[in-house]
Amino acid sequence: MDGSNTVYLSLGSNLGDKSAMLQEAIFSIEKKVGKVNAVSPVYKSAASGFEGDDFFNICIIVKTDLTPPLLLTALLDIEFSMGRRRPGIAGYQPRVIDIDILYYNRKIIDNDQLTLPHPKLHERRFVLRPLVDIAPQFYHPIIKKDTRNLLQECKDEIIPEKTTLVLYKNRATLFSQLRFLAIEGNIGAGKTTLATRISEDFNAKLILERFADNPFLPKFYEDQSRYAFPLEMSFLADRYQQFIDDTTQLDLFKKFMVSDYDIYKSLIFAKITLQEVEFSLYRKIFDFMYKEVKKPDVYVYLYQNTERLLDNIKKRGRDYEQDIPFDYLEKINRGYLDYIKGYPEQNSLIIDITELDFVENEKDYDQVMNQIQQFVMNWSF
Repeated sequence: MDGSNTVYLSLGSNLGDKSAMLQEAIFSIEKKVGKVNAVSPVYKSAASGFEGDDFFNICIIVKTDLTPPLLLTALLDIEFSMGRRRPGIAGYQPRVIDIDILYYNRKIIDNDQLTLPHPKLHERRFVLRPLVDIAPQFYHPIIKKDTRNLLQECKDEIIPEKTTLVLYKNRATLFSQLRFLAIEGNIGAGKTTLATRISEDFNAKLILERFADNPFLPKFYEDQSRYAFPLEMSFLADRYQQFIDDTTQLDLFKKFMVSDYDIYKSLIFAKITLQEVEFSLYRKIFDFMYKEVKKPDVYVYLYQNTERLLDNIKKRGRDYEQDIPFDYLEKINRGYLDYIKGYPEQNSLIIDITELDFVENEKDYDQVMNQIQQFVMNWSF
């Protein structure tokens, strides 16, 4: 829901992965301050007033219900959470993130905590240049000139350079650049839970594996040698049909697709469960089908050590899974990792979730999503 106040912010970074820092700050502002309505292009400019790496700078427009003092507190908290520490010494210093309030509506404020409009915005090209892109006609309530005129008259000698980097207003906008995101993992890793949460949070079409409907699965865990081949063939047929149906039927009301499996898992499991002669036949059928199905744009593998997997399997309480051998899960993990190493051209991301609980802990969920977010940002659309 939009806030009742329009705020113009300047963001800058010259430490670490600067574009990632700016993107993280935008998403934090969206979460803790208000809806981000506009994001400028990213500009690069030399550090001013001290020796340091070049800055990346942007301006954004935010709608918020926070009062100016509460807004300032929220922004300082975001800076602190991202690692910004303000030194006690005078002068400018390198910083992982810097967030300044330029305007709050057209308010004029001057007290010990806050001065608005920002007292130096008209002196800084690295502020005015991105601000022109999103608010060219906004009038400075004291100087009585719009952003374009302020830029034309600015005497700052440091000229910002426009980059080709693209930042996004929110994660939903970022992930909408994808067509298809696959979340994979071993038995009990939580791939279905994560895929479902992503679909809910970012308005994605959800594709879930229909394993519960497979009549051979309980029998397989009782007698693997007897039921391995019919199990793997029935899984392959069902996954193939589901992928053909679900990934080719676009949903105009959804931004992208997310699934809790990729069809290549069929070959990984079959290689573990089938005898050599059976696998040879299976591979021929699989290769034919695999050519026809949609491949994910980004493939995320949730890695968890086997001890944690067994704990998760026990907790979710499916009777037919309770006697899954330790070494069977170990083989599956190795099979997935070998597959990822064998296809370096695929956009694959391995996330170690052994020490994370993204179901119960929101910070752990954010940590997982931050890793996916950074990977998607670096992916060439």
